[in-house]
Amino acid sequence: MIQQIMEPWRWQMLFAEWPKFLKAFGITLEISVLALALALVLGVIFGLMSTSHNPLLRIIARVYVEFFQNTPLAIQVFFVFYALPYASIVLSQVTIGILCVGIYTGAYMSEAVRAGIGSIPKGQFEAAASQGFTYIQTMMLIVLPQTIKIILPPMVNQMVNLIKNTSIVTMIAGGDLMYRANAYATNDVMSYGPSYLLCGALYFVLCFPLTTWARRYEARLKNRDVITNTKKDKVEEVAA
Repeated sequence: MIQQIMEPWRWQMLFAEWPKFLKAFGITLEISVLALALALVLGVIFGLMSTSHNPLLRIIARVYVEFFQNTPLAIQVFFVFYALPYASIVLSQVTIGILCVGIYTGAYMSEAVRAGIGSIPKGQFEAAASQGFTYIQTMMLIVLPQTIKIILPPMVNQMVNLIKNTSIVTMIAGGDLMYRANAYATNDVMSYGPSYLLCGALYFVLCFPLTTWARRYEARLKNRDVITNTKKDKVEEVAA
């Protein structure tokens, strides 16, 4: 098997198809960027709704999160692709990928936002209310700026998952990177190994920088917290 993968002629034929892989990589990148923008918007909106004092908004946010977290993404994609045309709603494969992956990931991002808001001390909410801040003003000016540094690492992890989840579009012939790898691997040459290795390498190029940055950023935050706590302990010792 390894010998077949390393046969030079297989790689020569594969790289002859490089322009098609590059085009498919561009489609994957397009779906990833636009789906990410949608997921971030939904994540913030529903994260704020889930921490609202309005019970109706909390219920709506909870329904959204529970539904999309507890149903497979593949079913969601198939429903939009096959069922919506019966209601005269026909979308392109790329649009379906953007909407389904974005909405699906938005449910997870909203939970990260909710947890981040929940980690802010209640005293800050009370102080803002005493100064006459509205709920939106409190969130935008006081809470969310502090929340960003807390939720950034888990949000980046969700971004990586989003990029990998774009491969679901291959199930509806979306022309993405995974679809191109499948199409090439199942041609007359039956060159599965090189095709999937190249596909995996291109996904790695997208995902590895994000995961590396998130890991380093999280470690930096932990070191900063340790230094801060050490300084507090020293001040308390001096005061005692």
